[in-house]
Amino acid sequence: MTAIARLDVCVCTFRRPYLAETLKSLAALEVDGLTVRIVIADNDDTPSAAALVDALRPALPFAVHYVHGPARNISVARNACLDAADAEFIAFVDDDETVTPTWLLALYAEALRTGADAVLGPVEAVYDPSTPDWMRRGDFHSTLPVIVKGEILTGYTCNVLIRRSELSRPLRFDIGLGTSGGEDTDYFTRLYERGGRLVFAPDALVREPVPAGRASFGWLLQRRLRAGQTHGAQARRGRPAQAARTGALALAKIAYCLTITALTLPSPVAWRRNLLRATLHLGVLGGLAGTRQAAIYGGRDPNNNHLDHARAEASDA
Repeated sequence: MTAIARLDVCVCTFRRPYLAETLKSLAALEVDGLTVRIVIADNDDTPSAAALVDALRPALPFAVHYVHGPARNISVARNACLDAADAEFIAFVDDDETVTPTWLLALYAEALRTGADAVLGPVEAVYDPSTPDWMRRGDFHSTLPVIVKGEILTGYTCNVLIRRSELSRPLRFDIGLGTSGGEDTDYFTRLYERGGRLVFAPDALVREPVPAGRASFGWLLQRRLRAGQTHGAQARRGRPAQAARTGALALAKIAYCLTITALTLPSPVAWRRNLLRATLHLGVLGGLAGTRQAAIYGGRDPNNNHLDHARAEASDA
């Protein structure tokens, strides 16, 4: 890299010990002269992550800025990162992920090459050997952007670099979505609608272990339903005619996906994938109808797995 830039890498966290692994992976980043700072936003009621961050701070080759945003609302934590960041570029990665050494360079190189307002990278799911075979073969937990007619229309915060510009600076994460999820889908949809360009950097890889609490078809159904609700809620805020067309298309897609589900029952991967698509479009109808999304952030499930925000879902909604 010949250009030297300042980048803030932001991590939102809530009672997750895996943050230590995330920070250790960030410590191994290759930066090629870039000036990097790590911003950690702790969303717990008390600054519960402070001790862990202080313990790891000496091993990190970058400046570390810790901020406490006590609200149990992921949008509050994300906005705290935006407020604390002062670099030309802001990267987001989750506190249950690890980055590869060239992750940040790959995002930055694509931003320089394209001039894009946001660069998304892939998230590779890491499955436990005990995970059902159909789930590993179908790779239902990995994350990639969806390209529609040559464009990426929305994004996610689990692996992204955002250019701080006149387009992105006014944008904030919606507090109303901070406990139910979809706040990142909403943010990047608005960035796109303002004229922002989103691109993909396939080499900017991060990895995410899939805990037992997420290795179930029921969890996947809930996640896909929430993603559809987010898309439906966005369409509901638009013109009535467009919302009506979205609803009609969702109904048609539900019927089609359910039919294909029945036809693909012999394949344990295919029928589940098609049923998930039907569930997504059912969520779209719910979002159009104004169905209230369940609050999932800031609590714990029966298996003591942290419930985090609903990630922007790759979909054809």
